[in-house]
Amino acid sequence: MALIRIAKGDITGFTGDAIVNAANDRLILGSGVAGAIRVRGGPSIQEECNRHGPIRVGEAAVTGAGNLPVKYVIHAAVLGAEPASYETVRRATRAALEKARSLGLKSVAFPLLGTGVGRLDREKVAEIMLAEFKNAPDDIEVTLYGYTDADVEAIRRAL
Repeated sequence: MALIRIAKGDITGFTGDAIVNAANDRLILGSGVAGAIRVRGGPSIQEECNRHGPIRVGEAAVTGAGNLPVKYVIHAAVLGAEPASYETVRRATRAALEKARSLGLKSVAFPLLGTGVGRLDREKVAEIMLAEFKNAPDDIEVTLYGYTDADVEAIRRAL
């Protein structure tokens, strides 16, 4: 089981190997977490996304991190050609963890996937993501970010 941490705030300030973007299948960095990544990380991330996308909902793609304090951004597609659902959250979380594993990463930060534009319930999403983290290798540290106090409280209840 992965080591799981909880953090509150802006995921783009995470220092470690990678952050996960709550992405759409076209890998367009619009609003929410993706918008924060676009603004803080700079244009190179969207340029790389344009070369990788589109991907299927439930899949993940990896780009460099531009100006962010990590090596990579893992773009986990939770919506697009199909709406965000608890199943797309499960598949996207799993795909992002597989990308992290294939790159040999030791520390990865995730936002609550599908809770912004996708409007999914925070606590249910946290439960699903935590279940996937528990299946991750022991040598990876996963930080689950809540942007608000309510997000963090939902994560704590799910734990």
